[in-house]
Amino acid sequence: MTKPLKWGPTVIAAALLTTLSAGAQAQVVLKASHQFPGGKGDVRDEMVQIIAREVAAAKVDLVIKVFPGSSLVKATEQWKAMQTGQIDMTAFPLDYASGSHPQFGATLMPGLVKSHEHALRINASPFMQDIKAIVEQGGAKVLADAWLAGAFGSKGRCIRKPEDAAGLKVRSAGATFAQMWAGAGASIVSIPSSEVYSALQQGVAQGTDTSTGSFVSFRLYEQLKCVTAPGDNALWFMYEPVLISKRSWDRLNDAQKKALTDASKKAEAYFNTESKKLDDEMVSTFKKNNVEVVTLTDAEAQAWREVAQKTSYKVFAEKVPGGKELIEKALSVK
Repeated sequence: MTKPLKWGPTVIAAALLTTLSAGAQAQVVLKASHQFPGGKGDVRDEMVQIIAREVAAAKVDLVIKVFPGSSLVKATEQWKAMQTGQIDMTAFPLDYASGSHPQFGATLMPGLVKSHEHALRINASPFMQDIKAIVEQGGAKVLADAWLAGAFGSKGRCIRKPEDAAGLKVRSAGATFAQMWAGAGASIVSIPSSEVYSALQQGVAQGTDTSTGSFVSFRLYEQLKCVTAPGDNALWFMYEPVLISKRSWDRLNDAQKKALTDASKKAEAYFNTESKKLDDEMVSTFKKNNVEVVTLTDAEAQAWREVAQKTSYKVFAEKVPGGKELIEKALSVK
């Protein structure tokens, strides 16, 4: 007859430790990195924080650790960091990866997106289906869409007409806007938005274009004398989605994928309600800090579009594989 096993305290402790270890190993930790200020109300940071909180509340053994303010990876290196596995997620200006995928330059193209309402229609268009297919070919997946309106700022005269940019040292957010600025006679300073404040302070740059959110969160009102707000004639819209690497996505089980997808939908809905407020907040904040605020007339906006068509659009159509078709698909969205 087999004797019953005796479980002593040491054996029980070892068994319990094994069980706990197995539970700990089941938990997936994702590192989410971005360049924007954390804890200061920047909506792009808040999108990622919402996703992290909602996923934690779902209790699916998935944890998202957020690293804001370029604290883990430099602003322009986050696309590559996702591909190498250094990070899992990012809120990222997609145009920053146009060196790897030049088609992404269409997501920061002067005059292509005209308003926040137009941006929502763009999201559902064949143009965006093409962009997301290229994102996936590059090893990532879009979790949440985000288009931010932007503005022009200057340390001197207001920038209304193309000739106002002549001779200025301008920091531009991407190649397509840089081409337009150069076409208007400006010289280009190439730095990420997180470094614009010091560039303006030190005289490295005299003007900039960036999102209205960044104009506030990076306190550019302390350096600028005039800002050209989006108004009814926005020229600057930039796609800054929340992304996850395909490698990290594929590690997740079905429950974790669902929790992350649901959380991302909530974050996108939050962003859509807040995005227009960013423009209003910029105008209010800059006026409070005695910065002149102007908007473009129809004629002034058209003058800029004509410069863009001869520079940004032309180069994109000629140099980027499929570029002409991408622009046509975007322009077809009314």
